[in-house]
Amino acid sequence: MAGRTAWLGHPAPPIRPECRCSHPRGRLRRRLDQVRPGRVPVANLRRPLKRRHPLDPRWDRHRRRWSRRRRHRRRTRRRPVLHSTVRWSIPRLLRVLRPPRQMVCRQCRHSRLSSMARPGKPNILWICTDQQRWDTIHALGNPHIRTPNLDRLVDTGVAFDHTFCQSPICTPSRASFLTGMYPSTVHNTSNEVDRWSGAAPLITKILADAGYDCGLAGKLHLSDVVDRVEPRPDDGYREFHWSQVPDDLAEGHPSDYADWLDSRGQSARELFERHGHIPVEYHQTTWCAEKTIDFIRSHQQTDVPWLFSLNTYYPHPQGAGGDLYPPSKFLDRFDVDALPGPACRESDLASQEKLKDANFQTQARTYDEREARLHQARYWATVELIDQNVGRVLEALEETGQRENTIVIFMSDHGETLGDHGLRAKGCRFYEGLIRVPLIVSWPGQFLRGLQSPALVELTDIAPTLLEVAGVTVPDRMQGKSLLGILTGSKEPGEHRAYVRCEYYAALGRRYQMGSVPEGEQETWVKQNHPQWAAMPHQEFRWKKGAQSYASMIRTRRFKLINYHGLDCGELFDLETDPNEFDNLWDDPNYAKTRFDLTVKNFDALAFAVDTGRMRTSK
Repeated sequence: MAGRTAWLGHPAPPIRPECRCSHPRGRLRRRLDQVRPGRVPVANLRRPLKRRHPLDPRWDRHRRRWSRRRRHRRRTRRRPVLHSTVRWSIPRLLRVLRPPRQMVCRQCRHSRLSSMARPGKPNILWICTDQQRWDTIHALGNPHIRTPNLDRLVDTGVAFDHTFCQSPICTPSRASFLTGMYPSTVHNTSNEVDRWSGAAPLITKILADAGYDCGLAGKLHLSDVVDRVEPRPDDGYREFHWSQVPDDLAEGHPSDYADWLDSRGQSARELFERHGHIPVEYHQTTWCAEKTIDFIRSHQQTDVPWLFSLNTYYPHPQGAGGDLYPPSKFLDRFDVDALPGPACRESDLASQEKLKDANFQTQARTYDEREARLHQARYWATVELIDQNVGRVLEALEETGQRENTIVIFMSDHGETLGDHGLRAKGCRFYEGLIRVPLIVSWPGQFLRGLQSPALVELTDIAPTLLEVAGVTVPDRMQGKSLLGILTGSKEPGEHRAYVRCEYYAALGRRYQMGSVPEGEQETWVKQNHPQWAAMPHQEFRWKKGAQSYASMIRTRRFKLINYHGLDCGELFDLETDPNEFDNLWDDPNYAKTRFDLTVKNFDALAFAVDTGRMRTSK
């Protein structure tokens, strides 16, 4: 149909090569694609006659009809002109020949794809930041930040603006979305686990076994990384460029990023002491982007599908106290006094005092107004640096001609309190800023574009989605739900889950408990065992004796319930009337039934998430 401008007087919509529709008359469209305009053999559009056996009593009638059809076809071949009969009137022909909206795509965003119509296995570029809140993208409602490249992904893909992590801490969250299962199910609930449990295969391993070439630059963080190099599991990555933190060597991590800096005669510590920050050209995010670009270019001439994980450390603070030091190039763009500041009011300190036995990295306090806004500017400036490098990677995809066959995912492992409710960093809390993260999925010509889905989504849903797109069988044990229906338009954009879950089971570990360190000796212990932490300015670690914290959250469209297990307290928020989560309705008698119903749902969800072990399959 290339070059066709009109079809029996009707403009013909363009057919993009990558578009295929699932309309029931799709076969008719493919047949009409081979016919020249104005010379349509009507007989070929009729349903072919079914041949009958000569012993069939209807054989004579069938033979006569078949002969007439055969003679008609011969005449049609000699004179391929448009015929009109009583059965095939001109208006009826026009209705048949005019392409319906769903039969030929006018725009990719209207396509409804069938699994048989998709091209071969797509490439996957998986960008995962660390500790990035959901409200840090200009196109998704933040007018103060500049993220042109992430905005471009939003325009060309689907943004799920109600996506939630399954733990507010790095290691359990990453274990969750890399397996499509809850942290408790895969026995990986803490930052201090000795090594990856192997309770379930990582999605990168599954895809590697299915023929994908997998690579990584940056963090993996599936086990404890303090003062050591992370033990590497059977992860499926062929290329593995590992770096955990901005200054790997100071943290006891000889890494590829540290080697890269050393090859340029630099070190992260010296750069920081000289400039007060790490310059853009030596930044870990820049290094991650360069490794990603090298990988993309190396696959320009190959037909092997690939997956690459770009896992930058940022905008995670440089120190658990919540400090950030972005390059001045990005920080100077912000008018600090014009920023909104955190969601915090005086009563928050009293609320946090009731939760003092639930672990958190920092103590709740009231921040100076300008200090709070400056911290917000530093955080957003770091996101702008990430956006710049995302743009470089997208340009490499386009330059190598691989963008049309590459799924791009942008997400984060969890959020950041950023001063909300008097808190910075992370811990055993479940406020929106801490557990709600960005999730953008883009595949030009295959997924819908420009859609902002309000569906409740978990990060566990990413793994089954990618396996389904790649044509790989989704393991029965996966607890995530595929998003493919929303991405292709075959499912309503707001229909996915009735609720989402999040867990905190001793996630920060013993370093935030200090149960074996006597009162008054915690500061000395930190200086002796972790001097790099003690040297951080404004350090506010909450070194505390006591038991580990355990909590679980369930969130519906309207309500959020948090059970702090063993502490005889909890939280209940009505997100429709109180989106900032200021008013705890846990003890409000008017919401007693809501609290009971959600508690039952939460208990059921906890039971259903239990790992029952491997079942015997042979006799």
